[in-house]
Amino acid sequence: MNFVERYGPWAVVAGASEGTGRAFARQIAAEGVPCILIARRQGPLTALADEIRHENGIECVTAAVDLASPRAFARIVQAVGGRDIGLFVSNAGADPNGARFLDRDVDVWIDLVQRNTVTMLRCCHYFAASMRDRGRGGLLLVNSGACYGGSRFMAAYSASKAFTLCFAEALWDELHEGGVDVLTLVLHMTDTPVLRALLAEKGVAVPENIARPDTVAALGLSRLQHGPVQNWGLADDEIGYAPMSAAARRQRTLAIGAASSHVFGKE
Repeated sequence: MNFVERYGPWAVVAGASEGTGRAFARQIAAEGVPCILIARRQGPLTALADEIRHENGIECVTAAVDLASPRAFARIVQAVGGRDIGLFVSNAGADPNGARFLDRDVDVWIDLVQRNTVTMLRCCHYFAASMRDRGRGGLLLVNSGACYGGSRFMAAYSASKAFTLCFAEALWDELHEGGVDVLTLVLHMTDTPVLRALLAEKGVAVPENIARPDTVAALGLSRLQHGPVQNWGLADDEIGYAPMSAAARRQRTLAIGAASSHVFGKE
């Protein structure tokens, strides 16, 4: 199958207004799949939809949704309407705080967990059901190297990213044999407005080797069929900064899935 056959007829990109989300939307549209663009600010979404329409003649739908809101999932479903979704990209999930856990009000962290995990989980459950039924589709969950361990300044953030890592691996094991691709794309520093704002606030220079959004999006889409994990800057069998390589994690996921089938039984 080509890209449209595998991931069409529509894609949803959550966190599409800037950075990697914007790059994902443009590249998906360039492949011929129209997008439902989701983010908090309507202005950048409208501008992106106009740009995509001008570049590719592809129609896009926009919906201004605060993904940290408990009502976010319902509003996304409303925006999707009766459209058939073949690809869901969860790109929202940065941490603009750069603070210790006790130095912020707890509601800040509740919002982060709602955006990074709860809304993402609800969307995956909703969109993956129809993908499984028709035997094709994809879930691409953008992640961070923080998923591999907690540290000061990142308690809630790293925990949410560890959830995404294990969640993606489990979904991949559950769905890939039925034709649904699942990938979590684990990033290091990527050149986004959120990161630049945080670095400026802390008085830190932007690193020279920072990843570019277009390159990140291209890697994620090219590796979507090779889940469950892609570590930025590393080959499939290379450990690097991760506790184990993506290939080793794939085999570990398969082994755990096989072992658990003896306990829970096969459907």
